[in-house]
Amino acid sequence: MEFETVIGLEIHAQLKTNTKIFCGCSTAFGAPPNSNTCPVCLGLPGVLPVLNIKVVEFAIKLGLATNSTINRYSQFARKNYFYPDLPKGYQTSQFDLPIVGMGCVEVEVEGQKKKIGITRIHMEEDAGKLIHDTVEPISCIDLNRTGTPLLEIVSEPDLRSPEEASAYLKKLHAILRYLDICDGNMQEGSFRCDANISLRPFGQNEFGTRTELKNMNSFRHVQSALEYEIRRQRDLLLDGGSVTQETLLWNPDKNCTESMRGKEDAHDYRYFPCPDLVPVEISEEWIAEIRTLLPELPDQRKMRLVDQYNLPDHDAVLLTSDRELADYFEETVRKGAKAKKSANWIMTELLRELKGEPITTCRVSPKQLAALLNMVDSETISGKIAKIVFQSMMESGKDPLIIVKEQNLLQVSDEGELLVLVRQIIDANPKQAEDYCNGKTKLMGFFIGQLMQMTKGKANPNLANEFFVRELAGKI
Repeated sequence: MEFETVIGLEIHAQLKTNTKIFCGCSTAFGAPPNSNTCPVCLGLPGVLPVLNIKVVEFAIKLGLATNSTINRYSQFARKNYFYPDLPKGYQTSQFDLPIVGMGCVEVEVEGQKKKIGITRIHMEEDAGKLIHDTVEPISCIDLNRTGTPLLEIVSEPDLRSPEEASAYLKKLHAILRYLDICDGNMQEGSFRCDANISLRPFGQNEFGTRTELKNMNSFRHVQSALEYEIRRQRDLLLDGGSVTQETLLWNPDKNCTESMRGKEDAHDYRYFPCPDLVPVEISEEWIAEIRTLLPELPDQRKMRLVDQYNLPDHDAVLLTSDRELADYFEETVRKGAKAKKSANWIMTELLRELKGEPITTCRVSPKQLAALLNMVDSETISGKIAKIVFQSMMESGKDPLIIVKEQNLLQVSDEGELLVLVRQIIDANPKQAEDYCNGKTKLMGFFIGQLMQMTKGKANPNLANEFFVRELAGKI
């Protein structure tokens, strides 16, 4: 029996507001434990929350960017459950009346495009953080994060593979970053994901029993966890067993899922309208005003890069996956570099040197990269030397011309000097010269390599190739 995978994602995006959702405490990351707190976010008796209007604005922006319905009327609810890091004993969230309704985003996997439905996007507050002691059997509580504003984005169960789930997650991550409403820092918990997954026999309409993978904070972990859970559930079902509905955690060290608790349903949370917050009413005029503030989004920018710079789709998709990366590319072109060469260099040399770090940490400015690429085009340096220069630029932040002069890396283009070296190499390798003349033209690579070795990579390759062809033809 073969099974169809059904996946739905719940994404939590921490918003880039200066203060929390219901009080004036700072949302800055890295403050001393429990220093960004007040009676409101600590849930002390007698306090009243006040909604941060920026949270509403950001929710509307995301709703518009995901082709979703903006609900003119929404309401906060209390989601009742107890965790040690949830001081009130309930989370202020939204339930049956969220601020954003149905929508969709389009993803592309292996050349196939697919629309993934969004069920809802709602506003809520974050809980605190438990810090477990590595020596003693105790846990400390840091409530700085309590009350930090979140948008929860709930997908329809439209995803059918870990690859689709990863593509959808990356698309939402990019949209949030383009809107500049979430920094997307997964290591700091600003962007995290829960995944619901079940299997059902192909052709069956009703869903199978699902499990929930909780609080995954990297694209790789999401895909690995889903792949493992698919195998685990499939083996269970093929052996005649049944899947237990539960919440799981992904253990990246053991590469397996581990049970956390039995899965709660909506009725377990005993939702009811929050009596301390009035309903949120949004005018059409405000929605229209926010629509005018939307930036160029990833799909729009991708199409423009293809049209404006004649880039292949693959290049445009990669460059626009990150707003700052796309900005860097376009600024490099504006500084005079050719578009395709800039794209190639950024996608290979630059990203390799960054080793996964964001483009904002790059010590080489777009102006400096453009200057380097123009030095290659003008044959001031060779492509091979350019890679050496670029490594030095990444380490020092210096301009390419300064590095070239300091390290004496200017390309050797003096015809007389090159001709002497070409003749020396041919005379020193008579067997290879004879084989070349007898039709083994691939030996040209050998001769060019010898010249590059003698000149430490500084010989003009086009001029060198021309001289070798001419001098070896004279041997025939």
